[in-house]
Amino acid sequence: MTKQNKEQRIKHEIDHGKKIKEHAEDIWGWSTPAGKERADRRADFFVKLGNYNSDSHILEIGCGTSLFTEKVFNVTQSNITAIDISDDLLQRAKQKLPNVTFLQEDAMNMSFADNTFDSVWGSSVLHHLDIEQALKEIYRVLKPGGPIVFAEPNMLNPQIFIQKNVSFIKRWMGDSPDETAFVRWKLKKTLKKIGFKDIKIFPYDFLHPAIPPKMIKFIRKMGLAFEKTPIIKEIAGSLIIYAKK
Repeated sequence: MTKQNKEQRIKHEIDHGKKIKEHAEDIWGWSTPAGKERADRRADFFVKLGNYNSDSHILEIGCGTSLFTEKVFNVTQSNITAIDISDDLLQRAKQKLPNVTFLQEDAMNMSFADNTFDSVWGSSVLHHLDIEQALKEIYRVLKPGGPIVFAEPNMLNPQIFIQKNVSFIKRWMGDSPDETAFVRWKLKKTLKKIGFKDIKIFPYDFLHPAIPPKMIKFIRKMGLAFEKTPIIKEIAGSLIIYAKK
């Protein structure tokens, strides 16, 4: 990535944060009944796969308004440092969680020393970044043996494929210009190239945020069955990404 492209990407994300700061969770789909259930399940993945506790010193990349920061902190009481490029989103996050350290940082060029954090995690953030550059930085600040846990959009999901690749739909859905999504086997190659090991990437989540409350229980049950079904599982909405340094 050239310096000009990087600066442009950062500007896009800062402008995007300013634009959505008052209704970010609505745009991201976390405020609906189905969205809230999806968020709880996603937070469970972070806590369980990261194996966090009150002694853990962990870094959250792209904390936004702190929706997942709060969920993870409430369960684990971990020492969380949460970063985002958008000061507008950080200001909202700081109002909710005084016990968390919030910092404005570029995830592709962080100020932290090597081998600082026990774990690094984040929700729907890597697809905003130059993936190789971001993963190299994450690898650098992570302690040896430490895990990463991320949840990201799955490019093989039909809606996400269209949303990330058709420009006018991308704008209409509220995406920032540089957003993309991931194909899990390609991402695994990138993680391996950088040096990560014990890599596990699996598709999950068929519960769309627009599902009516009366249908949530049924769709949840169907979704769990789909997640175990070969081929069908590959079009789930999200990917869980786990690896160790």
